[in-house]
Parts: sequence; C-alpha cells; structure tokens
Amino acid sequence: MDLLETYRRSLAEFTDRVAEVGPGQWAAPTPCTDWDVRTLVNHVVGEDRWSVALMAGRTIAEVGDRYEGDQLDGDPAAAARDAAAQAELAFTHPSALERTVDLSSGRTPADEYLHQLIAEHLVHGWDLAAAIGADRRLDADAVAECARWFRGRIDDYRRGRLVRSGVDVVADADPQDQLIAAFGRDPDWAP
Repeated sequence: MDLLETYRRSLAEFTDRVAEVGPGQWAAPTPCTDWDVRTLVNHVVGEDRWSVALMAGRTIAEVGDRYEGDQLDGDPAAAARDAAAQAELAFTHPSALERTVDLSSGRTPADEYLHQLIAEHLVHGWDLAAAIGADRRLDADAVAECARWFRGRIDDYRRGRLVRSGVDVVADADPQDQLIAAFGRDPDWAP
C-alpha cells in the first residue's frame, strides 16, 4: 500500500475514534498509565499540529512552546479533525516526502517521520478504543506496514524509553496484537 494512503487511514481511524468518545469518558484511564482519554487525544492533536510546522520547514526552536497545553478547546472531536486535515495537507504537498524535517532526534527524512506518525495514530488509536470500549480493530494493511517499519527500530525506541518493554503474546497472535505488544501494551488491556 502507498505510504500516504496508509497515513490517511491511520489519521481517519484516529479521528473517527475521537468522535466516539462519550461526554463522561474524557477522564477515563488509558493503556498509557499517565494519561486519561483527554490527555491522550490532546497529545495526538499536538503531534499533528507539530507535523504541519515541521513539514513547512520550521525548526523545533522556531515552533517553541506553541503546541504545549490544551489543543482541544471546547470541541476535541473538531480539534482532532482540523489537526488531522492540516497534517494530511502538509504531507500530500508535492515533493513533501523528499524533504528533511527537524525533530528532537535530529534531521530526519520526511518518509521516516511519516512512519513515526502512522505508528502514533495507530497505537494511540488502539489506546483510545480500549479506553472507551470501542472496536479496537485497526486497518490491517496499516498494521502490516507499521510492523514492518517498527521491526528495524524497536531496539532504538526501547533504549530511548519511547516505548515500554514488549509484552509477551502467544506465538500465533494476530499481527495487530503483535504490534500492540511490541509497543508495550497488553492486547487484552481493560480499564
């Protein structure tokens, strides 16, 4: 599958799940032990907003603290849709994937950054679905692409403490459960 199409699917799945959050669920716990539902959604919306600035060639220093704090205002679903739409535009601009972006880890090819964002949306989309009791099933093609990419980076992510140590799953676990476990989540997690 085309990388941009995979990204679009991951964005759509995440924003669809945000729209499913009920009024009494924003403070619900998530598999990210330090985050409730609102904090998790705010994190992803902030990442989407950052991606627009970084893809426009801005540095982390230039962006500064612009995306710290509450990015959701009074309508988290609308904020998520708006941030996702702007992020998608930034990556679909002609020659966008040929650029290099300034990340905290250093200068990074845009296609590598796009893989990171696919993982961000898939895994946190799963976190959100688990937290609110929604369907946890992720797009199978996006899961396959993310797993292929992550296999070569898992040790770096663990050393950098970007993910918790993997969770053991049965040898014949489906690809989604294997991916979720590789990102340090228990596929059977429940609030």
